[in-house]
Amino acid sequence: MRLNEGFLLLILVLLPMLGAPACYVLSKKNRAMGSVLPSLICIAVLGLSAVLSVGVAQGRVYELTLPAFGGLGFSLRMDGFRGIYATITAFMWLAATLFGREYFAHDENNGRYQLFSLLTFAATVGVFLSADLFTTFMFFEWVSLFSYSLVAHNKSAEALRAAGTYLVIAVAGGLAMLMGLFLLSDMTGTLVIDELAAACISIADRPRLYVASALLLAGFGAKAGLFPLHIWLPQAHPAAPAPASALLSGVLTKTGIFGVILISCELLPGDINWGLALLALSVVTMLLGALLALFSTDLKKMLACSSISQIGFIVLGVAAQNLLGSHNALAVRGTLLHMVNHSLGKLVLFTVAGITYMNLHKLNLNDIRGWGRGKPLLAAAFLAGALNVAGIPLFGGYVSKTLLHESLVECIHLFEGLPLAGWLGLAEVLFLLAGGLTVAYMTKLFIAIFVEKPISAFPQKDSYMNPLTSFVLMAGALLLPAFGMLPHRLSEALAAFGEGFMHGHAPDHAVHYFAWINLKGAVISVTAGVVIYIVVVRGLLMRRCPDGSKEYADRWPGWLNLEERVYRPLLRLISYIFMRPSKSDRSISRFYRKYNVLFYPEKNETIVTQNIAGSFSSGLLLLSMGLCAVLAWLFWIYIAG
Repeated sequence: MRLNEGFLLLILVLLPMLGAPACYVLSKKNRAMGSVLPSLICIAVLGLSAVLSVGVAQGRVYELTLPAFGGLGFSLRMDGFRGIYATITAFMWLAATLFGREYFAHDENNGRYQLFSLLTFAATVGVFLSADLFTTFMFFEWVSLFSYSLVAHNKSAEALRAAGTYLVIAVAGGLAMLMGLFLLSDMTGTLVIDELAAACISIADRPRLYVASALLLAGFGAKAGLFPLHIWLPQAHPAAPAPASALLSGVLTKTGIFGVILISCELLPGDINWGLALLALSVVTMLLGALLALFSTDLKKMLACSSISQIGFIVLGVAAQNLLGSHNALAVRGTLLHMVNHSLGKLVLFTVAGITYMNLHKLNLNDIRGWGRGKPLLAAAFLAGALNVAGIPLFGGYVSKTLLHESLVECIHLFEGLPLAGWLGLAEVLFLLAGGLTVAYMTKLFIAIFVEKPISAFPQKDSYMNPLTSFVLMAGALLLPAFGMLPHRLSEALAAFGEGFMHGHAPDHAVHYFAWINLKGAVISVTAGVVIYIVVVRGLLMRRCPDGSKEYADRWPGWLNLEERVYRPLLRLISYIFMRPSKSDRSISRFYRKYNVLFYPEKNETIVTQNIAGSFSSGLLLLSMGLCAVLAWLFWIYIAG
C-alpha cells in the first residue's frame, strides 16, 4: 500500500464528513458562504473521484486497509464500478446542492440540511468504496441515520411520519443485515469482498448460506426499495425537499443495489435457485411500482413509485446474471447502465418537481395542471427524463432496457425445453408490460403538467427558476440522449469499465441497438403504454366534477396499503406485548394509557412525535460530532502509521 493512494481514498470520505460541521457553523454566521462551501466540497470530491477513476483505467490500484479498526478492520478500494458510482454520487450531490441554493433560499434550517446532506454524502461514498462487508455495514447504517434528517427536514406531521417509517424499515433491515454478517463470518472466516467468492464455493451447508444471504438481502433490499420493503419510498420522497428526493431516489437506493450485487456475484454466483427468487421479487417490484405510479395523483409520489419500478428492472438484471452464469455479459452491462440511467434521469425529474413546488407550493396534478405550458426549457428537460425512464430509443434508458430484455431472452433460450422456460417467458411478457405502464404514467405526467389547460390562473412571476438551476437542469438532461445516441462509444465504454465488479466480460457479439429485433421490444411497450393511457388513465382514473370538468382521481384500493394494513398493526401488537406493565405496577389507568397510545396513536401523536423527533435530532447531532472525531482519529493513525 502506498501512502498517497490510501490517503486519497480516505479523503473522498473525510472531506464531506469533516466539512459538514464547518458548513453548519458557517451558515449560522454567513448564510451565503454556508451555501457556497458545500458546493466547493462536492466539486473537490467529484474532481478527485474522476482523477482516481482515470488512474484505475490506466491500471493503477488504490487500496486502504486498517486491520485493527473496530476489531474487524476498515478497508476501502477503488475499481471501475466503484469509481463510476463515486463519481456519479459526487455529481448528483453537486447538482442537488447547486439547485438547493435556490430551493432553500428562504429556509432558516438550511445549515442543518447542509450538515446532514454532507454527512450522508460521505457515508454514501463510503458504501461504494468499501472493500469488506464490515466497512459496508458501518457506512450503510450511517447513511440510514443521517438521511433520516433529510426526510424529516420540514418537521411537518407528514414529514415526521414518513421519516419514522423510513427509519423503522432501515433499522429492521440493518438488524437483519447484521445477523447475516454474523452467520457469513462464521461460515467463511472472512468479510473481505474479494475473498468471499472462493470462501463460499467450499461451503457444503447451502441452506445456511441461503439464510445468511436472505438476511443480507433484507437489509440491502430495504434501502433499495425492493418489495415488500418498498413502503418508505412513496412517503419519504413527497415529504423530503426536492433536492433530497433526487438523492434518495437516484443514489441512496443504489447503495442497496450495491449490496444485492455483492450477494449475487460473490456469495451465490451462478446459483439458479437464488436467481429465480430474485427474479420473482424483481418482477413483483417492477409491476407494483408502475401500478402505484399510474394510480397516484401526486407528482413526487409518482416519481417515487417510478423509482420502485425501475429498481425492479435493475434487480431483474442481477437475477439474470445468476441464471446465465458465465454467459452473463449482457445482463451485467444492462444492470450497470440502468443504474446509471436511473440515477441521472431521476435527478432531472425531481429537479423539475422541485421547481414546480418552489413556484406553486403544490404537487397534486389537479392543482399544477397546465402550469408547464409556455415553459419550453422545463418541458424539454422533463421530456428527456421521462423518455429516458420509459426506455424510448435515442435515450440511455433504451440502451440499458434493451440489454436487460436481451439477457432475459438469453435465459429463455438457455432453459429451452424445460418447464422453467415457460415461467421465464411469462417474466418477459411482464417486463414488456411494466415498460408499457412506465410509458403510460410518464405520459400522464407530461400531458397533465405541460399540455392540458389549467383549471385556474397561476401566480405570475418574472422568472420561475434562476440561471444556476437552469444550468443544473439542462446539464443533467443533456446527458440522457448522449448515452442513447452514442451507445457504442459512451454507454458500452462505461459498462466495460465497470463490469469487472460483477465478474462480467465483453459480449460474444455486438449488440445492434437500432435493429428491428431490439426496437421491437420498445415498440411493444410504447403501444401498450398508449392503450393503457387512453383506456385506464383517461377512462378509469378520472372523475367528473360538479361543474362538468374532469380531474385526476387516486383510485388505488386502501386495503392494499401494506403499511397501514400489515406493518403498523403488527408493530403495535409487538410493542404492546413487550411493553405490558409488570404485576407490581399494573393498574387500569396505566394500562389504558399504554393501550391508548399504541392503538389510537392519533390522540397522542403530536406530543409523542415532537418528543421523539426532538430527542432523535439532538442525538443525531451528537453522533455526527462523534463520527467526525473518529474519522479524524483514523486519519491521524493512518498518517502516523
